[in-house]
Amino acid sequence: MIYNSPVGYINMKQDNRDTFQKISEAPAAALDNAVATSLSIKDKIPTGNVVKHTRAYWHKLGPGLTTGASDDDPSGIATYSQAGAQYGFGLLWMASFTFPLMAVVQEMCARIGLVTGRGLAGNIRAHYPRKVIFICTALLFAANSFNIGADLGAMAKGAQLLAPGVNYAALVVAFAGLSLGMQIFTPYEKYAKYLKWLAMVLVAYIFSAIMAHLNWSEVLRSSFVPHIKLDRDQILLVCAILGTTISPYLFFWQTSQEVENQIAEGNTTIVQRQGTTKEAVKNMRIDVWSGMFLSNIVMFFIIAACGAILFPNGITNITSAAQAAEGLRPFAGDATYWLFAVGIIGTGLLAIPVLAGASSYAIAESMQWRKQGLNNKLNQAHAFYGIIIISMLIGLGLNFIGLDPIKALIYSAIGNGLVAPIILFLIVRISSNKKVMGDWTNKPLTTALGWAITLIMAVAGIAAIVSFF
Repeated sequence: MIYNSPVGYINMKQDNRDTFQKISEAPAAALDNAVATSLSIKDKIPTGNVVKHTRAYWHKLGPGLTTGASDDDPSGIATYSQAGAQYGFGLLWMASFTFPLMAVVQEMCARIGLVTGRGLAGNIRAHYPRKVIFICTALLFAANSFNIGADLGAMAKGAQLLAPGVNYAALVVAFAGLSLGMQIFTPYEKYAKYLKWLAMVLVAYIFSAIMAHLNWSEVLRSSFVPHIKLDRDQILLVCAILGTTISPYLFFWQTSQEVENQIAEGNTTIVQRQGTTKEAVKNMRIDVWSGMFLSNIVMFFIIAACGAILFPNGITNITSAAQAAEGLRPFAGDATYWLFAVGIIGTGLLAIPVLAGASSYAIAESMQWRKQGLNNKLNQAHAFYGIIIISMLIGLGLNFIGLDPIKALIYSAIGNGLVAPIILFLIVRISSNKKVMGDWTNKPLTTALGWAITLIMAVAGIAAIVSFF
């Protein structure tokens, strides 16, 4: 079964429950016989199959998982925290609303990479006027640089929650250096595994909410029923959530990482990478939908924790992830505080390389640089890594010129609001084009959803931009 929809995901969960039930109903006599004959219990209970299937599932996860996890960066955490603090459980429904939207878009991007063997910017350049991709990449670079700056500052503040005596400036420089070092000097295969495991840091937010002792019956009642007040602040916050979950940098990163994986497998030319198989598309869909589910379930738990604790206690203005952690501590305890703080650092380490890398992929493909991608070493792709370094230095510099992190996020949101609808329009057009995608064009429902998402993001982008001016 291909779990390429929310219904498919529910079926997957049902399959897992059926498997667990079969295991739990193993006759007691079989266990007694195992003990009596000095056989290992594991020879009688199919735990080996469970481990085998778990390993197979983990092996299928890759670009989709890291892309989804990187979406929950420190700035995103601050946005979700504010949603819970200001409106309680009123915006919990956004997690279930944005999940299929994210998954549909990222699946289109991944399929473009698998079928064409080139990144998103390369495809746009090949089928549309050059000025279109040049404008988009310029806005993407600016937005990502501001976002990197805000995330570096948030990570430093998060580290100070754990070690208050450490200098802020030193922390910002250290985190920037660590992120750069990992991207430049770590071989791609190891680096991809590092990002994959780092995605698991998001589980900290799930545990932080569980330890906060929420009223789950009330949480579940608010999870799928929209509570819309239509006041200015809530509209802006909804736009902010959409902007931080369906972000342009995710589109470019997802597509390019599918190409990087093919290169790592020995397909070094575009001709070798063109075309795909049913098995590859099936695995990609499992990967993408799993990554987007992780991203949105974390959003859900952050809003729930802040809605249950900060909102009723009158803490309704959250401007950073660190402030959310500090606000939770008196009411939810040290465990929730520490998990929140650790999550800020971990998500930053995951998101910043994705932000810088997405900019570099987009520019490199737009300019048709011969050597590009993390599969190359620094001395092979100077320009590609140069963009990563420049983007990181700009983000680092923003923390030393007195730019408020919130203003950095505002500028980033403006850039995303301008470029997201344009890129989404091109993604839907390319993935629906039979000349480009062959037998792997969008299904009619996917195309319809793609256009709906484009319209939603255009409205959100316009609303966000108007509110800032």
